[in-house]
Amino acid sequence: MSKLVFLFSLVFCINLDAQEKPEGLFINSKAPEFKAKDQNGNEIVLKDLRKKGPVVLLFYRGYWCPYCSKELQKLEDSLSLIKEKGAQIIAVTPEKQEGISKTIEKTKASYSIITDEEMKIMKAYDVAYQVDAKTVSRYKMANIDLAADNGQKPDAIYLPITAVYIISKDGEIKYRFFDQDYKKQAPVKDILNNLVGLK
Repeated sequence: MSKLVFLFSLVFCINLDAQEKPEGLFINSKAPEFKAKDQNGNEIVLKDLRKKGPVVLLFYRGYWCPYCSKELQKLEDSLSLIKEKGAQIIAVTPEKQEGISKTIEKTKASYSIITDEEMKIMKAYDVAYQVDAKTVSRYKMANIDLAADNGQKPDAIYLPITAVYIISKDGEIKYRFFDQDYKKQAPVKDILNNLVGLK
C-alpha cells in the first residue's frame, strides 16, 4: 500500500454528519441538462450527446485522490467495451484544468473531462458536499490545497460524492452508483451490464 493511499485510509475520513448529506439522483428520474467545455475545449452538451446513445456520467474528486485515479484508469481500459455498447463517458470534477492535466497524465483518460467551476453540475445531480475545515487542514498537511486546486474560497470548499450515472437517450437515469465512502467505486462490470439494451 502506498504512503498516500495509507494516509487516505487512516486520516482522511470525511465527516458528512455535521451537514446535510447529498442523496444523489435516483433511477428513472430525469437527468438535468448541462453544457460545458471539456479539457480539449470541445463543447459538451448533454442533450446532444444522449441523442447518439447512453451517457456514462461520473463525478470524481481530483488528481490527488488515488481511488478516483484507479476508477478513471479502469474506465479508460474498458473504453472500447463501453463504446461497443453505443455509450460515451463524461467525467466531471471541481478541479481546474491544471489538475485535469495531472489526472490525464496519471490515468491516460481519453474521454471528455469537465471542470465544474461553479459546481452547477455537481449540485444539479446532488453530489456536492462542503468539506469541513478540519478535513481541509488535514489535506493541506499532505500538500493538497483544495482551495487552490479547485479555485474555491477557503471557507467554502466543495467536493463530489463518488457517483456514476447512466443516462439513457430519453434523458432518464437508468443506473446509479452513489457512495459516501470515496474508497468505493462503481464496478466497470456493473456499468457494462447496465448499458445492455440502452443503445
